[in-house]
Amino acid sequence: MANMPRTGERGSARLKFLLVIAVICTVAYAGYLYIPVEYDAQVFKDLMKHKVDVASAQGYPPSWISDQLSKSAAEYNLPPDAVITPSQQDNRIQVRVQFTRPIEFPGLTYLYEFDHTAKSTEFLTFK
Repeated sequence: MANMPRTGERGSARLKFLLVIAVICTVAYAGYLYIPVEYDAQVFKDLMKHKVDVASAQGYPPSWISDQLSKSAAEYNLPPDAVITPSQQDNRIQVRVQFTRPIEFPGLTYLYEFDHTAKSTEFLTFK
């Protein structure tokens, strides 16, 4: 019973191993390209919220936020065509930032779309 030939199983473990390794490498490489872009976007959202709160608490005009975010654009890898739109509504300052950043995978270009609006905290506004 132990000496039965296994002709149907020859080489299948090696092929499955190579396929699994290829899939793992592909996912790791995609993460390597995508994670820094997502990290920059999340940190920039935090900066937006901070600048809006500072402008509201200090009584700065909405244009101040646009200037501050434009100065920080290179640090957070924002593309030069990013649209920064500050405004004031209901005694609250808000800023909306929109941009598209391409992430190039082999054979595919993914367009990461960022569109976020940060509003000042309500208790920081002057009446």
